[in-house]
Amino acid sequence: MRSSDIPIVIKILKKEVARFKTPYVTEVSEAKDPYKVLISCILSLRTKDSMTRDASVRLFKLASTPDKMSGLKKAAIEKAIYGVGFYRVKSGVIKDISRRLVEDYGSKVPDTIEELLRLNGVGRKTANLVVTMGFGKPGICVDTHVHRITNRWGFVVTKTPVETEFALRKKLPKRYWIMLNDLLVTFGQNVCKPLSPFCSRCGIFKYCKRVGVVKHR
Repeated sequence: MRSSDIPIVIKILKKEVARFKTPYVTEVSEAKDPYKVLISCILSLRTKDSMTRDASVRLFKLASTPDKMSGLKKAAIEKAIYGVGFYRVKSGVIKDISRRLVEDYGSKVPDTIEELLRLNGVGRKTANLVVTMGFGKPGICVDTHVHRITNRWGFVVTKTPVETEFALRKKLPKRYWIMLNDLLVTFGQNVCKPLSPFCSRCGIFKYCKRVGVVKHR
């Protein structure tokens, strides 16, 4: 895929994903609450979107601010998020992050990637997502879908999501940074799947080099 193809590809992707369900973290971001975006993103790691949704709803009924969350017992958080991947580990991470936000940041989520990375359990994917979806600031959130699909396109040639983020920062026009993750997560879950993608129903088929695709439908 050439850089000159990106504007039309993004336009097609917007139409393609409109028929699918919006990822839960995207829904949460509409409330403009960076804390909920942060916690939902942590819950979403290695977890299906439907489970992230259910666990987030249960947890936010108990506490939806750093002050209230830090006051919960770890066991209560565990019970609320039961079912998500590594829920015991994540319950400790959520409680620790909430405590740090209260003690070191005046109960507010920092709005820079650098400060977010100082929080235990927050990696570049989560930090970028909070910055973009929580604050509307420029950033590129690269998860497995973004990493896989942009390499499959042949737009970047990288080995890790972190490498992909920095490659995209150099090649992708800034106006597409925030929307890329939202588009490709939905697209990756429904069309451009890891194994045997639905190339026959893909609107951007002719722009894609299909790097590494052995079998498709």
